Amino acid sequence: MAAMNPHLARLRAARRVVVKVGSALLVDQQSGALNHDWLTALAEDIAALHEPGAEVMVVSSGAIALGARMLNLPPRAKQKLEESQAAAAVGQIALAGAWAAALQPHGITAAQILLTLTDTEDRRRYLNARATLSTLLKARAVPVINENDTVATDEIRYGDNDRLAARVASMMQADVLVLLSDIDGLYSAPPDRPGAAHIPVVERIDETIEAMAGAEGSAVGSGGMKTKLEAARIATGAGCAMLIASGRVNHPLRAVLDGARCTWFLPHTNPAKARKRWIAGALEPAGAVVIDAGAVKALMANRSLLPVGVREVRGDFARGDAVRVLDEQGRELARGLINYDAADAKRIIGLRSDEVARALGPASRTALIHRDDLVWTAPERQEA
Repeated sequence: MAAMNPHLARLRAARRVVVKVGSALLVDQQSGALNHDWLTALAEDIAALHEPGAEVMVVSSGAIALGARMLNLPPRAKQKLEESQAAAAVGQIALAGAWAAALQPHGITAAQILLTLTDTEDRRRYLNARATLSTLLKARAVPVINENDTVATDEIRYGDNDRLAARVASMMQADVLVLLSDIDGLYSAPPDRPGAAHIPVVERIDETIEAMAGAEGSAVGSGGMKTKLEAARIATGAGCAMLIASGRVNHPLRAVLDGARCTWFLPHTNPAKARKRWIAGALEPAGAVVIDAGAVKALMANRSLLPVGVREVRGDFARGDAVRVLDEQGRELARGLINYDAADAKRIIGLRSDEVARALGPASRTALIHRDDLVWTAPERQEA
């Protein structure tokens, strides 16, 4: 059955997957208690993806719903901001513990990551968040990510975990984003309306698709179909496929792989190309570095730019800014996101990695610009 759906190959072959879990699935809407059996089954599905080598991240709602029950607070829709933040403070501990307990029998370490909007919008914090997540994935941990509702206000919050999940998928160059929901995808009209048709694949989000989205959310969550379409725009724009599937079954990921109904949103590029196009064209360079012939060869071999190959630093930039990479004749070769501010970059010009550690401390990053944050712009070489 699953073999009949060509898009399932994306999930089976995915190198990096983000799974978003909504409050209405994880927390019983009547009692406010955690759905332990459902979480145990989902953890088995995650382990099945993780064991062959896929890197899995989870964006999990539920902290406020769990904390509200523990503090005897009213439902989220009736909470004041400070009540929601207090509920999150309590619920985040319970939520992290539940995920750790569910994944531990499979030999998987869970890690808690709390983000606010500025962590994916501000480039310095973006780089820090991405470096932390990359390190966790390299160690084969499963990061469990949630919005930091204890400190976020309306002005600095995502507002729902659909868009947070899409930002994480974009930031981490994920191949597939799975939104587990209380509905099995997009419909042409409300699913309980006669004649409503399920939409299995969306190749482009246009006005017709947008008109199909309603605004309603669940009692314990904050997202509706409109937020899912916004998430789809973010994810597919970053080269990541997205699917909406029902979480109202045990083993929801297994069900998708077995051919359960869902809606796929297809990207028109891959994550690496989308990210490099963003670096090359969407960011205004704040400075430049001049590199020697050896560094030019290293970059052409798809290596990171190390301080030892740098001859000059120009401009007043901050860590995370885009900079131009020039050869000694002044020609632009590449652009990238720099790991140091201008003052520190000037201190380590020409230094070997061990000398950088002595100059700036052992926590210093090895690369001035990591190869994942570098895009070749000179015409002599085209990006793969």
